[in-house]
Amino acid sequence: MKTVHHTLMQDTPGDQLQLVSLHFGEPGRGPKVAIQASLHADEVPGMLVAHHLRQRLTELEAQGQILGEVVLVPMANPLGLRQWGLRGFQGRFDMNSGENFNRRYADLCAPVVVAVRDKVGSDPQANVALVRQALREAVQALQPANALEHLRQTLLGLAIDADAVLDLHCDGVAVMHLYTTPATWPQAEVLARCIGARVALLAGHSGGEPFDEACSQVWVDIAEALGAEVPLAPSCMAATIELRGEMDVRHELARQDAEGLLQFMRARGVLAPDAQPLPPLLCEPTPLAGSIPMVAPHGGMVVARRAVGEQVQQGEPLMDVIDPLSGQLSTLSAPVDGIFFAHDCKRFAYKGMALGKVAGREAQRSGALLSV
Repeated sequence: MKTVHHTLMQDTPGDQLQLVSLHFGEPGRGPKVAIQASLHADEVPGMLVAHHLRQRLTELEAQGQILGEVVLVPMANPLGLRQWGLRGFQGRFDMNSGENFNRRYADLCAPVVVAVRDKVGSDPQANVALVRQALREAVQALQPANALEHLRQTLLGLAIDADAVLDLHCDGVAVMHLYTTPATWPQAEVLARCIGARVALLAGHSGGEPFDEACSQVWVDIAEALGAEVPLAPSCMAATIELRGEMDVRHELARQDAEGLLQFMRARGVLAPDAQPLPPLLCEPTPLAGSIPMVAPHGGMVVARRAVGEQVQQGEPLMDVIDPLSGQLSTLSAPVDGIFFAHDCKRFAYKGMALGKVAGREAQRSGALLSV
C-alpha cells in the first residue's frame, strides 16, 4: 500500500488541510477502481466500510491477489469534517459558500472533444486510451480558486481514468440503494448484486453535476459529440452507493459491505477471481425521475408509519406530520406504487421539507432530480 498526502489550497493563512489516498496494486497493470468515502463528511458508514476495505486490500496485496489498481480515499472531505459548531455537524454543505460538496464537478466533455477529435479512429481500444489521457489532462488544467474547488479537482484527478468509480454515501434512514447511469447499468447490475442493493436509480444528467456523473456520464457525452462513426464505449461505470442510513455504523454491516465491494472487484478483474457465484439481483432498475419525494405541508413532529424497504401502494399512509401547538396532523401518503426506500432521520420538519422517497417504475419528474 502506498499512502499519498494531497495538500489542499489554503483559504486562510495557517489553515492547511490534506486529502489522503491509499493506493493498492500497480498503476496501468490492469483495471482500475477508485473508491471514496464520506464526500458528505457527516455520512460515516462509508468511512467504516473504507476502514475494513483497507485491512482486506492490505491482506490481498500481500497475497498477490490484486491484478489491477485500487485507489481508496478513506475520508474524502477534510473541509467538511472540521465543520463543527455547538455540537452540531454540517458535512453536506460548505459553510463558506453554501455549496453541496457533491455538486458542481467539472464537465470535461468540451476540452476532451477538442483534444481528441483529430486523433480518434476506428480502433475502439485506442480511442478509449486517447480519451482517458485527455480526461487526465483536462483535470490537471483546471484552475481552482479556493480549497473547495481544489478538493473537487483532486478527487476527480484520482478517479477520472478509472474503469469503475464507487462513491460511498448514506441516506437518513434507508435500505441499501445506488445511483448510476442507464448507459452503464449492465456493469452496475453486477455491483447491485454484490452489495445487495434494494433499489437502483438510473439517470444520465440528474442535475447539479455530482461527482459520479462527472466520471461516467462524460463518456456518453463525449461519444455523442464525436459522432456515431467513432467507436467509443462508456468506459467508466460510476455509482453513488447509499450505505443504508446515518446510524448504520456497525462493524458487521461494514465488513459485509466491504466483502461485497471486493466481490465486485473480483468480477471486474481487479482482484484475482474466486469460485463464489454472484448473488441474486434483489431489484430491477427504476428511473431516478420516478423517485417521488414526500414534502411536509407544514412544520411539526415527524412520525414514520411504515418501515423503509416495504413495497407500498399509491395512497397508503407512510408518515405523519404533527403541529405540536395546534394539534394539526397531516398524513403523507405514498405518491406512487413502489419501494419506500428512504426517509429523513430528523424528527421535526419545516414546511416544504422533503421527508421521504418512494421509487416508482415510471418517470414522472424532470429537471433537477437530486435533493439539495
